[in-house]
Amino acid sequence: MIPPGATIGMVGGGQLGRMFAIAAAQMGYRVSVFCGSSDEPAAQVATTTVCGPLSDYSAVEAFAKTCDVITLEFENIPAETIALCSKFAPTYPSATVLAISQDRGVEKRTLADAGLDVTPHRLVSDSDSAIAAADELGWPLIVKTCRSGYDGKGQYRLTCPSDAASVQWEFDGGWIAEAMMDFDLEVSVIAARTADGRISTFPVFENHHANHILVTTHLPAMIEPGVEDRARQIAEKAAAAVDVVGLLCVEMFVCGDEIRINEIAPRPHNSGHVTLDACATSQFQQHVRAICGLPLGQTKLTCSAAGMANLLGDIWLATEGSPHWDAAMTVPGVNVHLYGKHAAPSGRKMGHLNTVGADRSEVVRRLTQAHDLLSRGAMKLESSPT
Repeated sequence: MIPPGATIGMVGGGQLGRMFAIAAAQMGYRVSVFCGSSDEPAAQVATTTVCGPLSDYSAVEAFAKTCDVITLEFENIPAETIALCSKFAPTYPSATVLAISQDRGVEKRTLADAGLDVTPHRLVSDSDSAIAAADELGWPLIVKTCRSGYDGKGQYRLTCPSDAASVQWEFDGGWIAEAMMDFDLEVSVIAARTADGRISTFPVFENHHANHILVTTHLPAMIEPGVEDRARQIAEKAAAAVDVVGLLCVEMFVCGDEIRINEIAPRPHNSGHVTLDACATSQFQQHVRAICGLPLGQTKLTCSAAGMANLLGDIWLATEGSPHWDAAMTVPGVNVHLYGKHAAPSGRKMGHLNTVGADRSEVVRRLTQAHDLLSRGAMKLESSPT
């Protein structure tokens, strides 16, 4: 066990690192952040900050030497950086887990080898192989870079053979083609796992996207109890299969009685932000507990229903940089969580709204009202159906 009072290192200075640092501080830990500048979101709330690129091994070593345990807020970190960190302190997730999550092809093979259902896919490298994959899996087809890419970046939707010419095939990280799933719901489950193999999962999150970016998340998900149980069991099995320590988010498609894994992420996840106001233990507190070897916290809902809505830079653009905070905060039960970012380009996640309510319809109404007031009616929230 790494007790409160110790120093936790966080590689990465974004919003996930920020919310983790706040949770760790509340639990009595010091947090040292390694990031590019002292004004990044996590650095603003950290105990100490070490600045430098991930390839600056002298800076990484200076950072790691001050830590009792080290964790990460994103997957795309050079293996050499993680290997160096692990020489000075336990580092979670490990380089092995990162190697799995950094390559979509390796990820799907690892999960499939563990007996888990993944989305139908083929590895492709050019227009001809993508067209052959589509002929086998069916049109339309989603083509993604195996490495890097998030929130729709590095993804193409192919509806016919001529679309394959638009893909930037010269990307050297490889490509994967995935069948378009005719799903009922997109859901995710966050599992926490300790070094000695203890596992706990959060309730199933129901997710709604627009332009490949998460728009809203709802708890509880509108699925049958048996489907909920199976989704949580799948997340537990996936966490054990990749041997993660910390958090693992497993994104899934629910297709009737069938559940297929879409992607995994070994870190806190956007869909889990709702736990800050809806669960007995937030995903960030659970992350601290897991990497420090503490007892895992209770994950049950503390309300009847809850929801989260992302706040994107488009709101700032629509309001000329002055969102109507005072109006949005008049909506009962709505909490505003901002990330301390300065530039607000279109599509950038700047914060989120959380709310709780007596039922799903009340949650949707509150989120929609607060979002509308915040943007002064210039933007509408694409909320989920009631």
